Amino acid sequence: MVFNSLDFFIFLVIVFSLYWLVFKKNLKAQNLLLLFASYLFYGWWDWRFLSLILLSTTVDYIVGIKIDANEKKCKRKRWLWVSVFFNVGLLGFFKYYNFFVDSWVDMFSMFGYNMESTWTLRVILPVGISFYTFQTMSYSFDIYYRKLKPTRDFLSFAAFVSFFPQLVAGPIERASNLLLQITNKREFNYNQTVSGLKL
Repeated sequence: MVFNSLDFFIFLVIVFSLYWLVFKKNLKAQNLLLLFASYLFYGWWDWRFLSLILLSTTVDYIVGIKIDANEKKCKRKRWLWVSVFFNVGLLGFFKYYNFFVDSWVDMFSMFGYNMESTWTLRVILPVGISFYTFQTMSYSFDIYYRKLKPTRDFLSFAAFVSFFPQLVAGPIERASNLLLQITNKREFNYNQTVSGLKL
């Protein structure tokens, strides 16, 4: 589903209506709707990649709590490295596996060896993987540097990571900005809505 499609317009109208008309007095229900809508939006392209965004969300949610729970710098740093290795590893595999394997196969084919069938996986690059991996990793860094306290609300954190308006096109949003908006009660503002629709 792309932003300039009829599918997205219908999807946005439904989500907006449910969010402000049906669930306006229930913050948890609004966040659950945001999470469901975001996963539906992302899964529209290929539902199999939902497991990656859920895994990335879970790892950094746990890492954030573990960093905050430890006072010793070495233990805090170890948990930070878990986030860095996991996220960079995930991103590196999906972004660069095909490049390195193709280069390796091409190099050996110059010497007469055919390695095509044994090494290639044809890894597909998931849409928006850079945005959500860097977003969750920046959350861990903010907790490590004590700029932010970790949330204990997994639903809000998952909605922050997968928030559909910025999931596949960015920007990479800091938790200190967007997560705080998701965890706090929102009020409908007519003027902001009109301004947003004009934009």
